[in-house]
Amino acid sequence: TMGEAHEPSPQASLAVLSKVELRVSCKHLLDRDTLNKSDPCVLLLMQSQGQWTEVDRSEVIKSNLNPVFAKIFTVDYYFEEVQKLRFEVYDSHGHAGVGTHDDDFLGGMECTVGQIVAQKRVTKPLFLKYGKFAGKSTITVISEEISGNNGYVELAFRAKKLDDKDLFSKSDPFLEIYRIDDDRSEQLVYRTEVVKNNLSPIWEPFKVSLNSLCSCEEKRKLRCVVWDYDSRGKHDFIGEFFTTFEEMQKAMGENKVQWDCMNPKYKIKKRNYKNSGVVVLLDLKIHRVYSFLDYIMGGCQIHFTVAIDFTASNGDPRNSCSLHYINPYQPNEYLKALVAVGEICQDYDSDKKFSALGFGARIPPKYEVSHDFAINFNPDNDECEGIQGVVESYQSCLPKIQLYGPTNVAPIISKVARVAANEERTKEASQYFILLILTDGVVTDMADTREAIVRASYLPMSIIIVGVGNADFTDMQILDGDDGILRSPRGEPVLRDIVQFVPFREFKNASPTALAKCVLAEVPKQVVEYYSYKAFPPRCPRAETPDSNLSSPQ
Repeated sequence: TMGEAHEPSPQASLAVLSKVELRVSCKHLLDRDTLNKSDPCVLLLMQSQGQWTEVDRSEVIKSNLNPVFAKIFTVDYYFEEVQKLRFEVYDSHGHAGVGTHDDDFLGGMECTVGQIVAQKRVTKPLFLKYGKFAGKSTITVISEEISGNNGYVELAFRAKKLDDKDLFSKSDPFLEIYRIDDDRSEQLVYRTEVVKNNLSPIWEPFKVSLNSLCSCEEKRKLRCVVWDYDSRGKHDFIGEFFTTFEEMQKAMGENKVQWDCMNPKYKIKKRNYKNSGVVVLLDLKIHRVYSFLDYIMGGCQIHFTVAIDFTASNGDPRNSCSLHYINPYQPNEYLKALVAVGEICQDYDSDKKFSALGFGARIPPKYEVSHDFAINFNPDNDECEGIQGVVESYQSCLPKIQLYGPTNVAPIISKVARVAANEERTKEASQYFILLILTDGVVTDMADTREAIVRASYLPMSIIIVGVGNADFTDMQILDGDDGILRSPRGEPVLRDIVQFVPFREFKNASPTALAKCVLAEVPKQVVEYYSYKAFPPRCPRAETPDSNLSSPQ
């Protein structure tokens, strides 16, 4: 029967998305510059459909053949996919940016996200073109997963009265923070910008994840070092101090924490040496990062609305060629798509009631065209009981309506958006709306639809469009912002990418779960993006997981 799951719903696949932080360092790079050493920069490329595209790049480190890059590359990790990565190291020439000329290429390395995640640390030789080794050059990539109970912290540092290391001007200080790991090795967490010619610098505030700062352990030791910048890469040591995240937290609110910046050599040599300056933590803010499951387990309901295309291009429902033909033995494509996606959504909705709307038909009693009618013909309550209720309303409304046109979907998007806007005013993560639009053709009101989607991207909703039948759906791909950012007719971009478009024919012979998995894959990310942007936490937070020993100062 319709409405009963034939396979376990692939909820597991919704939860696998996690993010991984990658840090890169190199050793023994080739020296491409005649007068001084290479100025290396790393590009990260990812492969999709056989093409390599640049995803991100590191900062340039001046005059250094053994660079440790401060840049953290963040990649989404999918357990069920092979994700190929390529790291390319180039010698950069200041103003012109990174040239991708052969003579600036210091070597490349390929691996998969899975390899780095499994090994946590990968060191491989760098290769030039045609498989030639780049001398003894190696690249090391270290990975850390950003877990759900993790958050990030915003820190603002300044220093006062630092030692002057320069003859004719004042020092050019920058600060580095290292985490000291269990094996006593040090991991660079962050490197600030250089403040020129200033012994009491104020550095820009910055954010780091708690995972990278202290592996989510408040008592883990951190080493902070202040340097005087030198353009030839020979930075002068000003001083250092040790601290913990626990100690840093005293800087919350109005308080400040300060440390003596010490140079151990001076301490031994100079009799009344006090310090080489002080470093002050002006402010510390903790931000929690939540996962999709945190919101769901905190009681966020997913409300599901389905909108069905009743335009004349579908063909007369009494004719077996029609996309709306009711075949007693085999559900049509509209029903197949509706059931596949609805089966999964209903697990996240406690009242199991679905709004079901139709558009593009003339409806009783006056047979005027409507673009947002309830298919149960109850204007006060368009909800049906479960997927089965939607299927029954669909079958009983077909004989009562006249298929007509045009294909306008903006009215339905706006209708759901109005409900979502009321929900938004509660300022809690209590209801998120998914609109499933089933249509056989290209939208007629494209400009209005783009405008409606841009508006909706600011609300707790996502839109899934399934193209039914064999029409040319090229124009519909524009709405799915994957290959560029969708903009309103006035040029305003969407706040978040909330539309997923799929032609049903690509799944005709696959199991219903494959269609559902494809169209719902983006939803968890969209839910988290929306509530993070709004800074709404989950409603009744789950108990902290036992392995997290970071108390949550909220």
